[in-house]
Amino acid sequence: MIELDIPGRGVVQLSHLVLDFNGTLALDGALMDGVAQRLTRVAGVVRVHVVTADTFGKAAAELEGIDCTVTVLEPENQTAAKKRYVDALGAGGVVAMGNGRNDRDMVKAAQVGVVTVLGEGAAVETLVAADVVCTSILDGLDLLLHPLRLKASLRA
Repeated sequence: MIELDIPGRGVVQLSHLVLDFNGTLALDGALMDGVAQRLTRVAGVVRVHVVTADTFGKAAAELEGIDCTVTVLEPENQTAAKKRYVDALGAGGVVAMGNGRNDRDMVKAAQVGVVTVLGEGAAVETLVAADVVCTSILDGLDLLLHPLRLKASLRA
């Protein structure tokens, strides 16, 4: 768990990381370089959940050996399904990271929402819903490994 006292926001206790797969952790179905190592380290701090449409059908194989829960969503209502997933964990203890339009509601619902802008880009609606924007998933994951960076971005 990560506990931070953020000026202007108060104490936050983060127990779960919920991530999208494609466009966030992966590009064209393949994990970005360095992601597996970072996720393994992050899994030692918070529980990691990957919630995905799995467009390329590779998420489970790409994440094999990493301590995380992989949930593949039905094609319909993915935006609502991702938000329900965050809500079921207790949104107040969740960091959510995504980039697509279907990530918007989970990013907004989470205690801390992070949008990643990688090769696939990011939906403007999701960008607006986020608390933090990162141009690298490695930087996004590092916010959890070095939480004072997160505190610096979120303080009032």
